[in-house]
Amino acid sequence: MKRILFPSFLLAGALLAGACSNDKTAEVGTEGMNAAATEAAANPTVDNPNVTAETEVANPNAPVMTFAKTEHDFGDIKPGAVVKHTFEFTNTGKTPLLIENAQASCGCTTPSWTKEPVQPGGKGTIEVQFDSHGKSGIQNKQVAVRANTTPSINQISIKTNILPDGEQGPVRQ
Repeated sequence: MKRILFPSFLLAGALLAGACSNDKTAEVGTEGMNAAATEAAANPTVDNPNVTAETEVANPNAPVMTFAKTEHDFGDIKPGAVVKHTFEFTNTGKTPLLIENAQASCGCTTPSWTKEPVQPGGKGTIEVQFDSHGKSGIQNKQVAVRANTTPSINQISIKTNILPDGEQGPVRQ
């Protein structure tokens, strides 16, 4: 039994080692590999369906989400404060705008938005609530709004400075 198994494993190992040759220069050649690497480095492309490429023609009838302002600064707030801001937008496109989702960059930020379609020329809102419990110092939070626009994701942001609570004494800088 040992006489049969040992040569079988030896033969299988030799076949496996021969079949798994990682030397690609024999197939393509050194010049071919270097040319492919140079071409890839010279033309880096990222396929991202959420961003309109320069060569793509945007849908002229697509809805367009135009914000009055895309950033809000709450200024200085006390620790533990909960603050809200409502961002207003207008559909400046030619078809109804529908918000699919709005997602915040952190659990302390909660967005709520207009659920019904916003007709061309109509206005909608996105309310962003920020809870400062457990936070301190300067805070910057983003909300990604996914809609049937081109590009499909629009960004809005809030920022604030949470003052020290004074319970641990002065803050050393």
